[in-house]
Amino acid sequence: MESHLNDTADSTMIDLKAIAAAVNPDRLAHDLATLATFGGRSDGGVARLALDDNDTRARRWLDEQASFLGAKASVDAIGNVFLDVPGSQPSLAPVVTGSHLDSQPAGGKYDGALGVLAGLEALRALKQAGFSPRRPLSLVSWTNEEGARFSPGTSGSAVFCGVRSLEDTRQLTDSDDISLGSALDVCLAELDGAGVPRRPLATPMHAFIELHIEQGPILERDQVPVGVVEGIQGVSWFEVTVTGSANHAGTTPRALRRDAFEGACALATALREAACDSEDRVRFTIGKFVVSPGSVNTIPDHVTFSIDVRHPDAATLKALEATFTQLAQQRWADCQATLTPLAHVEPVDFPNSLTRLLDDTAHTLEITTTRLVSGAFHDAIHLAKHCPTAMLFVPCRHGLSHHPDEHITLSDAVAGTQLLAASLANLTR
Repeated sequence: MESHLNDTADSTMIDLKAIAAAVNPDRLAHDLATLATFGGRSDGGVARLALDDNDTRARRWLDEQASFLGAKASVDAIGNVFLDVPGSQPSLAPVVTGSHLDSQPAGGKYDGALGVLAGLEALRALKQAGFSPRRPLSLVSWTNEEGARFSPGTSGSAVFCGVRSLEDTRQLTDSDDISLGSALDVCLAELDGAGVPRRPLATPMHAFIELHIEQGPILERDQVPVGVVEGIQGVSWFEVTVTGSANHAGTTPRALRRDAFEGACALATALREAACDSEDRVRFTIGKFVVSPGSVNTIPDHVTFSIDVRHPDAATLKALEATFTQLAQQRWADCQATLTPLAHVEPVDFPNSLTRLLDDTAHTLEITTTRLVSGAFHDAIHLAKHCPTAMLFVPCRHGLSHHPDEHITLSDAVAGTQLLAASLANLTR
């Protein structure tokens, strides 16, 4: 989506370095440590599943921060929590930043949480630096990004943007058969009791910037503190079924076998070779592989395996899908294969005007950045359909995420927060 962000070009100059200097490392570190106590695990990780008691406590804590900002907290029908800072022209659409507070069952302290807390610290820094925004500013924590308790994830942003319906999303259930709707009602009742007002879905936004840990190894490898994200790569999921004939493992010669495992391995190898590219941009994964009947002395007659294939270019992804379909139509070890599509998400390109603004702001602050594409999904994938959207990444050690050992350095977190704060100022002045 091309944006209408050029209305900042004729604005008065502001001291971006003063805003960056107002970012307080100790305050950011304290917030990260405080939030990690909501669902903290003995191994140093976090278990804060969407709409559980810990997630609701985290939302209450975020609501409590509003008064220190001169902000107003509100919540919408899917539980997204907003902190809104007024601008001098309140009728203008706000500039928004944020991420999510929910985690994996054995997650880390920074996935999602850093984006919310960096946004909070950015708003504090703007206030401390005496910056008066023309446009309103908002911080948001989206509901159920991870999808660890209620699948699929990114529920809050998808419902907010109209990608999924509220009614259907409320029907999602967890492993204990508790519906998202019933868990949401408990959370909303507690926020109601705290005096947090309701707000409508799909409110206009001038721009959305999400800061997140990279969840990959590129920034750490290149020793770059912040990445400017150009977009989110598309993904297609498939299930492959290979059907043969079961028989006795000791009595059936190979030439007379229809071994589904042998056929599945040959097909999987062919699919992987088809996905190899000289630029190493295709991401191809077989994450599930099930052999049936699963007996040590029986030739398998049925094998299923999954395919996750990703690429930032829609045409390349479509070509790979066509190649996979052709390969699955062949016979493998005299077995029949079937390729069943499970899901498809188109790639998202963030607008050049917004990524360029992030680059230019980083240059002013003398923060080294690089461009990269997100391999993982984020709430920004839905916001990109709603308003001009971009992302910032900071490195995580060894690219590790969704794990208690997830780790970032405070200096990288501060650099990302400084760039976020100054960019918000550029967008709201």
